[in-house]
Amino acid sequence: MFIIFVTVLLTVVIMQNTKEVPFSFLFATFYVSKLVMLLAVAVVSFIVGVLVGRPGKPKYVPGRDEEPEEQKTKPDTLSQEDRDYIS
Repeated sequence: MFIIFVTVLLTVVIMQNTKEVPFSFLFATFYVSKLVMLLAVAVVSFIVGVLVGRPGKPKYVPGRDEEPEEQKTKPDTLSQEDRDYIS
């Protein structure tokens, strides 16, 4: 529901801004429609949001001890310190 609301709101805002405006980039000035500029910013923002928000591979954390593979497959992998804490 939220995505539909944002899409409708974005469409209304973009359609109300069709006038051409000067756009300066580095040393050049272009006359671009606000509609095109708002649409470009919305698309780039969506792509960046998807790339940043996607789940990735777990990162290696230096200093974190890795457990050997044989201990990961055992059903009883509590350390003695954990056993003492629980009891």
